Amino acid sequence: MRIRVPGDKSITQRALILASLADGTSRLSGLLHGGDAESTAGALRALGVPIAGLPVGGGELLVPGVGLRGLRAPASALDMGNSGTGTRLLMGVVAGTGLKATFTGDASLRSRPMTRVGAPLSAMGAAIHWIETEDRLPLEIDGCHPLRPIDWRSPVASAQIKSAILLAGLTGTAFAGVTEPRRSRDHTERMLGIVGARVVSHPGSGGWRVELRDPPERLEPLDFRVPGDISSAAFPLALAALGGAGEGVEVTGVGLNRTRTAFLDVLARMGAEVSRTVADNGASGEPIGDVTVRAGALRAVSVDEEEVPALIDELPLVAVLAARAEGESYIRGAAELRHKESDRIATVVRNLRALGVEADELPDGLAVRGSRQPLVGMVETRGDHRIAMAFGVLAALPGARIEVDDPGAASVSFPGFWELMGSLGDAAHGV
Repeated sequence: MRIRVPGDKSITQRALILASLADGTSRLSGLLHGGDAESTAGALRALGVPIAGLPVGGGELLVPGVGLRGLRAPASALDMGNSGTGTRLLMGVVAGTGLKATFTGDASLRSRPMTRVGAPLSAMGAAIHWIETEDRLPLEIDGCHPLRPIDWRSPVASAQIKSAILLAGLTGTAFAGVTEPRRSRDHTERMLGIVGARVVSHPGSGGWRVELRDPPERLEPLDFRVPGDISSAAFPLALAALGGAGEGVEVTGVGLNRTRTAFLDVLARMGAEVSRTVADNGASGEPIGDVTVRAGALRAVSVDEEEVPALIDELPLVAVLAARAEGESYIRGAAELRHKESDRIATVVRNLRALGVEADELPDGLAVRGSRQPLVGMVETRGDHRIAMAFGVLAALPGARIEVDDPGAASVSFPGFWELMGSLGDAAHGV
């Protein structure tokens, strides 16, 4: 079955932010119309950017940019909903603008750590005020002081930390250098290059080095189509690998950035039949193409910390696949999963056990023993969209009797997810 998936959540938010900071009107299409993207767009409106409603179905949106010095102080707190990416990137933006802004969000977002971004921004000269609890939202950023250059060594490979620092350097006209222990996804670097901000990225001493050396005075507007989200594509592809989607699934027009595609490598190692074709690597700065997956006899897999940065959003799905693979699978070096929308290590293990699958927590990952026993039980999502969708893949398999307590959580990144899973299941049964 040939399908398309919604626009990439990470790229959508970056496109909206950079279009807002550009001089002139940007032309965007393929944007995700989902909860996180809406939260980021809403925050940008509150900062003075006249962004119209995000189009449904990936239609065109014109964004009149206000320039690097054109944002205004919001009249009230910026409610970021559940968007950790939008929060951390906009913290960086505000830090260099000469403005004050308060950030808040839903209960899940307020439980997630923010010092990892607040610390480097403070080192650059922005003032961070924790309003209720240190390291948590709500917080106020006072960007009214000139920013200093920074050379930051990040303890984790995180595109959000790196991007916040780069965006602070951009709006604050300051050198921004970041060294990560391993390379994280590079959408921000690619898109900064498109709008005229030169970013240098290369292996460095003790990790991966990224530098914004000479922040420009102005940004060029974007003419940009957001590719389909490879992290969203992972769910129907996983169902195909498990044999729950007929003869297989082909996802077209999806982003194939190598910092995001490790899931496809893992699928192939597990025994699924995986093929990919890059069709375009043009004005978007992102490789875009098609991916096809067909079922195979799945076997256990081991994932270690070297792969984790390019696989972080798909790890709950790897664990779910492991529940139906022969042997015992391990995920290690993934302590970052404990700081997502939920503690994804604990949540995945608890839900697998609730379905009758043997699974154990590790300090930085988990172990899962594959089984062919019927899957029956209730899944608690903890409001986490990736947990809902990962177990939604298992729920779509023939013979499974799985109830997901909050199916609406999927709308954060994948509107129409449940309808698509249903249509793939129908295809498998010849309906």
